[in-house]
Amino acid sequence: MHRPATAPDTTQATRTYPGVADQIAAVRADLRGLLAGCPVADDVILCTSELAANAALHSNSRVPGAYFTVHAEIHPGDYVWIEVEDSGGPWTEAVPDPTRGHGLDIIRSPASDWGIDGARISRVGWARIDWRSA
Repeated sequence: MHRPATAPDTTQATRTYPGVADQIAAVRADLRGLLAGCPVADDVILCTSELAANAALHSNSRVPGAYFTVHAEIHPGDYVWIEVEDSGGPWTEAVPDPTRGHGLDIIRSPASDWGIDGARISRVGWARIDWRSA
């Protein structure tokens, strides 16, 4: 895991959601409140939404009774760190298809660094979004 050290002024939040697609809206709403006044809030919400959608739609978190967990760390003036941990499962690389996008491609633009760690039992998608002046 590439999680950086936590400074004293860091705000952290962790929440677990049922592994169903309608929870992605709840993830976005929770982050919107947490990121009030953050100049990169929209980018953070977009990246987290894509990671949460992957968890709810493509991992073993989608089976009845399963869940995924979102963790966010806000380091004011520096960066925001997000993670989405799911229940793992088989991983299939996306085949390029010009007729549809791939959610993970969306993360590449706003994130200064990102990745996916884990495998069949548990997987964590993470991203670091650097703070920019408004």
